[in-house]
Amino acid sequence: MARQKFYDTAPKQERAVLVGVIRPGEKPEETREYLDELAFLVDTAGGLVEQEFTQKMLKPDRATFVGTGKLEEIQAYVRSEEIDMVVFDDELSPSQLRNIERELQVKILDRSNLILDIFAGRAQTAQAKTQVELAQLQYLLPRLTRLWTHLERQKGGIGMRGPGETQIESDRRMILEKISLLKSRLKQIDKQNETQRKNRTQLIRVALVGYTNVGKSTIMNMLSKSEVFAENKLFATLDTTVRKVVVENLPFLLSDTVGFIRKLPHHLVECFKSTLDEVREADILVHVVDVSHPNFEDQIHVVNETLKDLGARDKETIVVFNKIDAYVSPEPDHQEEERLLLTLEDFKNSWMGNDNAPAVFISATNKENVEEFKKLLYDRIYEMHTSRYPYDRLLY
Repeated sequence: MARQKFYDTAPKQERAVLVGVIRPGEKPEETREYLDELAFLVDTAGGLVEQEFTQKMLKPDRATFVGTGKLEEIQAYVRSEEIDMVVFDDELSPSQLRNIERELQVKILDRSNLILDIFAGRAQTAQAKTQVELAQLQYLLPRLTRLWTHLERQKGGIGMRGPGETQIESDRRMILEKISLLKSRLKQIDKQNETQRKNRTQLIRVALVGYTNVGKSTIMNMLSKSEVFAENKLFATLDTTVRKVVVENLPFLLSDTVGFIRKLPHHLVECFKSTLDEVREADILVHVVDVSHPNFEDQIHVVNETLKDLGARDKETIVVFNKIDAYVSPEPDHQEEERLLLTLEDFKNSWMGNDNAPAVFISATNKENVEEFKKLLYDRIYEMHTSRYPYDRLLY
């Protein structure tokens, strides 16, 4: 009797190499953080980072992003280690993408393409799926030529118009038509969402904002006692979630929004502006900061700049410094064992508390100082609610 064969059907984890350019004036720790974030993105997408390559340059090479010597070094490593894909930390132009693929002969991704792939996997609602598909098509449109290299015409001149060019033109028309269709579909979804938001006008609206993976969904679950998906991954939350929350006798609406990130592709920001209407139309913003992250100050700056782009920078804001249980104070000698955990009083008396008032320091996971946060939030909402709805019997 022949022995039964078993086959492993689990998807193989793709092995990746990261590539970044160090520009003049950029500190080594900044480059380190950018690549760490890119590695986290690869991990979120399901890949495994094997190696990193960096090169100091005034500006990326127009043809191959990095110099030819560095590209040869990457090529040698990719071939010897049988790497599946190479991920670049900046958006590549269509010509750079084509030239690098020709040299390395493996899958090439840039930061924008990787973020789009994660978004595509995380989108749940019709709106998010439509927004991601629109962003993907807008990203693909100028890069169509590399998909049809096997049909390129061999030489120019009259009568030498090859099938590849015809196919590309046909695909471009189809993509433009699909983009137009998706934009009209998004307008229709936006109208439906606007109608839903109009029905919520009798309640104060609070929106959680912040960098990706700072604990917004954990805080949402803590306040609303609901099960919003939370995970230690980038962009765990993609769809805006709105819950009615009651603190003491005061009801309000709390929304959890998509996290911000550095170098977010411009067309992706444009596509997700309708999702971020919850931020623009909120009465109060709760800016959540992961205080345990070594570069949380830069993350605060990124979020503030994004809010400025959305026209929401001047809204009333409460800054919540989360994950104080994991914070260690940095020492000049960078010796881990000599770093100290700050107390709650230390936090309150630091520049974080003084420069970001009103600010509160909590640990959403350990439920530390949560009551002070609820009290601060309650006072702000109560003040706004009573001035807007002075005859609301719910509060008396």
